[in-house]
Amino acid sequence: MLEKIREGSQGVIAKSILVLVILSFAFTGVSSYLGSSTEAAAATVNGEEISESALEQAYQSERARLEQQLGEMFEALAADDAYLASVKQSVLERLVAEKLLDQTATELGLRVSDQQIKNAIMTEPAFQTDGQFDNDRYLAILRQLGYQANTFRNMMRTDMTRRQLVASLVGSEFVLPGETSYLASIQGQTRDVRYHIVDASPFVADAKVTDEQAQSFYNTNIAQFMSPETLSLEYIELDASDMANDVSVTDEEAQAYYDENKQQYLKAEKRLAAHILINLGDDESASKAKAEAIYTKLQAGEDFAELAKTESEDTFSGAQGGQLDWFEQGVMEPAFDDVLYSLSKGSYSTVVKTSFGYHIIKLLDVQPGAEAPFADVKDKIIAQLKEKKAVDTYFGLQQTLADVTYEVPDTLSEAATELGVEVMTTPVFTRTNAPAPFDKPDVLKAAFSTNVLLDGMNSDVIELDANHAMVIRIKSHTAAGTVEFEKVKSGIVERLKQEQANEVAREKAQTLMSSFDDAESSAEFVTQTKLGRFDQTIDAAISNKAFQMAQPAGTAVVDTVALANGYAVVVLDKVNAAEGIDDNLLSALEQRLSAQYSEGDYRALIATLKAKGEVVYSSAQ
Repeated sequence: MLEKIREGSQGVIAKSILVLVILSFAFTGVSSYLGSSTEAAAATVNGEEISESALEQAYQSERARLEQQLGEMFEALAADDAYLASVKQSVLERLVAEKLLDQTATELGLRVSDQQIKNAIMTEPAFQTDGQFDNDRYLAILRQLGYQANTFRNMMRTDMTRRQLVASLVGSEFVLPGETSYLASIQGQTRDVRYHIVDASPFVADAKVTDEQAQSFYNTNIAQFMSPETLSLEYIELDASDMANDVSVTDEEAQAYYDENKQQYLKAEKRLAAHILINLGDDESASKAKAEAIYTKLQAGEDFAELAKTESEDTFSGAQGGQLDWFEQGVMEPAFDDVLYSLSKGSYSTVVKTSFGYHIIKLLDVQPGAEAPFADVKDKIIAQLKEKKAVDTYFGLQQTLADVTYEVPDTLSEAATELGVEVMTTPVFTRTNAPAPFDKPDVLKAAFSTNVLLDGMNSDVIELDANHAMVIRIKSHTAAGTVEFEKVKSGIVERLKQEQANEVAREKAQTLMSSFDDAESSAEFVTQTKLGRFDQTIDAAISNKAFQMAQPAGTAVVDTVALANGYAVVVLDKVNAAEGIDDNLLSALEQRLSAQYSEGDYRALIATLKAKGEVVYSSAQ
């Protein structure tokens, strides 16, 4: 997990990446922090349920990851319900595997200590500045993710325990030196070859194809001539962002808004907090007594920061003398927040209980609130007012669009007249090549629905994005079917001519191979020495054939291979041993083989745990 946090924390989109990464392991454990529920289970693993909400959260996280990774391609894939169903099923299988691992780790008594978690976080580069652990950065990242430190550490414990099990069972895989040496010798092997290409192009002109032959090919291969379902849409689109461009806001309006809403432009007071925390533990009375004992030490004159370092069970803030961060009012739990904002600078509280434990809170510093000048926020206010006016207009038009297209369901003209806009038309497209934004799943679903596609009615209002919607209806529709023979006849004729030409080329190549004389034919062949397995200087079909042929035993080996436009005669003269095998190459191959073996072991482990346990999927899965 931390490796992914490290990669994702380097760019401007760190927040979104971190959310995806941490949720990828967190979603299975979140329910344990929130308590039990009575919702239906997506699956039950040895009596423990994976809830539908946990599956949905994991699925949405995976969708977001795929969308970020695949970009526009994902929109097209997402239009296929079968694809999304397969993604959801793979997510469920991952949750089942994680649950099996967690159960096995518990049975084996595996544990991860607080110190191990602390070390993992403090040595994680994503939480460091100039190579040193930065508590402010750490807390800032957690705030961005919406996590408390305790919750994050619990999720870390789950993840690290799981990886401890996998490492103990799978990480022991090893690769023998002979395996890497053999693989290196095979991959690095080169071959000396000669080849002669018999081009089919000259024979195309002499090929003859009758109408009967073309018709017969068409009848025999009718499945190749299926045309996909196509359609074109009429639509009315409303977009508040476009409307905002036509909205004007005067300086006077902006000034008036500023004067009426000055409270919005106050920089809120912030307070720098520190605390000494004693976790609730199993015995709350003992925890409270320990916190009160620390308070007594403070009253006796001992230093707050030193006590935080030695006594606080929040090890991260404790290392900083108890310092947490700057907080605006309302950010922390009410019990903590009320006390913090009741203290004077430099003072500390009595023992305060929250859901995290017993605190002694100290106010280190205060940043007073301040009023932002009008000139500093003028542009922001104008943009806000433009957006507000545009959104108000948008919602009015959207309601009119919904009403009119419902009342007059077989045309968009009435709605267009009412709104003062034009009815737009899309080009013809299929389900898999729809232009944006018609490639969005909701639009495709509506376009191919019975109501729109078959009945010719207007769709409901489709929300594309925030304050962006459209209504669609069918302009034209062509059902999937077989393309008529006359429309594909010329293509069939060309194909059959090419096949005839290729057959002539094949026969000539066979003749040349049968009569091959090494001494007499060398002038007709192109020579390629030390041809590598992945060499791209010659046709891939020739290269592949060369590495499929048996090693010569005294005399050259000859064979033929089909090309895209003809045939080739390939002569294998010699197999050369691999060169340049060094320790770096062997090490890389060893790592690759070890990863492959470990992956196989992991899959076998999950399969074994499934076979030994009881995994029950709900009927909906």
